[in-house]
Amino acid sequence: MAGEPVRQAATERPPVGMPPARPPATGIAPGGGDWAVTPVSVPAPSRSREPFVVMAKPVGPICNLACSYCYYLDTRRFYPRPHRFRMTDVLLESYVQQYIEASPGPLVHFVWHGGEPTLAGLGFYRRAVQLQRRHLPEGWTCWNNLQTNGTLLDDDWCAFLAEERFEVGLSVDGTELTHDAFRRYRNGQRTYAQVAAAVDRLRRRGIQPDLLCTVTAIVAQDPLGAYRGLRDLGGTFLQFLPIVRRGPDGGPTPESVSPEAYGRFLCAVFDEWVGHDLGAVVVQLFGEALRAWAGQVPGLCVMAPTCGRVLVLEHDGAVYSCDHFVDPAHRLGDVATVHLGALADAPAQIQFGADKHEHLPAQCRACPWLAACNGGCPKDRFGVTADGDPELNYLCEGLQRFFAYADPVLRRLADLAGSGRDPGPLMAEVRAQTRARWRDIGRNDPCPCGSGRKAKRCCWSLRP
Repeated sequence: MAGEPVRQAATERPPVGMPPARPPATGIAPGGGDWAVTPVSVPAPSRSREPFVVMAKPVGPICNLACSYCYYLDTRRFYPRPHRFRMTDVLLESYVQQYIEASPGPLVHFVWHGGEPTLAGLGFYRRAVQLQRRHLPEGWTCWNNLQTNGTLLDDDWCAFLAEERFEVGLSVDGTELTHDAFRRYRNGQRTYAQVAAAVDRLRRRGIQPDLLCTVTAIVAQDPLGAYRGLRDLGGTFLQFLPIVRRGPDGGPTPESVSPEAYGRFLCAVFDEWVGHDLGAVVVQLFGEALRAWAGQVPGLCVMAPTCGRVLVLEHDGAVYSCDHFVDPAHRLGDVATVHLGALADAPAQIQFGADKHEHLPAQCRACPWLAACNGGCPKDRFGVTADGDPELNYLCEGLQRFFAYADPVLRRLADLAGSGRDPGPLMAEVRAQTRARWRDIGRNDPCPCGSGRKAKRCCWSLRP
C-alpha cells in the first residue's frame, strides 16, 4: 500500500512505548558485487543539507491487487500508452549512486515502495544490493526497507530478504473479514490467507515484519478486532493509516474514515495497547505522540512541524515532492538530468516542506495539541475552521478527541520514560479504569465516551 507516513530522520533512544531505533544496517558494506552498468552521469552536488528519504517505486503504480481505496493507481493517467512501468538497470544504478552521493551518511536508508514493488522481480533487488555495495564509501552501510502487500513473498523471496537483512513492512487490514473487504486481487479473489502465510514465512526466516493497517470506514467499526488481528499475527510494530480520499465533489469518499470514527478508533486501540501490550508492542502513532509529550519533536512526517524530506522516485526517473503529490505540479525534475541531492534541496522542495507550517490556520496555531499534530498531513487539509478558514485538517475532530483522551496517560508514560520505572502498575490502572467506565452502563444509557449517543449506538461493542 502506497502512502504510509515515513520517519524523516533518526532519533535518539526512545522512551517507553516509542518506536524503537531501526537496526543500524542490512549487512551491506562497501566492495564486492560483480554486476554493473554505466549509470547516467550528472554533476554531483555537495552532500545534502540534512538527511532525506526517497521512496523508490521500481514499477510505479502497478499492483497485482485492486484495493478500492488506493489513490496511487490513479497516477497511471500521467503516462502515455503504451508505457513500460519498470525501472531500467541504468536508472537503478544512477539512483543508487546519486542517493549515496547526496546522503550525509554513514547510514543510507533505501525504501522500496509501490504499487507493488515485488513485481520488479527478485533479480532487481539482487542487483540493487550489489550496486549498494559497489558505491558505498568505506565505513558506510545501508538499510533497506520493502513495503509490500505480501502476496508474492515465497520461500525464495524470504530467503533473500533474510540474507540481506531487509526490513519488511506488510499491509494487513485487521481481521480477515475487514482485510478481504477491500484488499483483493483484480479477479476478486481474497488475499488474507496469502498475506497471513507471508507473515509466518517471514517470521520463520527471522524477519519480524512491521504491519500496516489502513483505517477505512469499515475497519474503524471494529478497532479492537483490527488491533488484535495484527497483534495475533505476531505484530510488534503496528501502523494505523487513516484512509482519506476526496471524491469529485471535493468531499470524502465512502470508504474514507470519518473524523468521529477515527477518534473513537484511536481511543479504543490506545486503551487496549496501554492496558495489555505496553512495552511489547509499538503503535507508531502513539509512540510519536509520546515524543511530543516528552518534549521532543515527532519524527513522523505527518506529525512533524514541516515536511518535504520524503521524496518519491518514480520508475521513469522522475522525482516528486511527496507520495501524496505525484502530479505535474509537484514534479521536481528527473535524475537523468539533475542530481537527486540537488532535487532534495531545490527551493521548490524546501518551500513545499515549509508550507505545512506557514499555511496553518489560526485554529491550529491556538490548539493545545499543536506540538503533537502540527496540522497533520497537507493532503488532508480540506476541512473548514470554525471561522470559515480553509485548510483545516479533515481529521481534526478525531485527532483532538484522541489527544485529549490520551493526555493523562501520555503524561504518566512520559514521566515513566524519564525515570525508567516499570509501566506495569499503569497498565493495571488503565485496565481498571476501562472496566469502571462501563460499570452499570446499559445499552440505552449515554455512552461513557461522552459522545452523547446511546451506548448501543456508540462504543457498546468496545466494552471490556
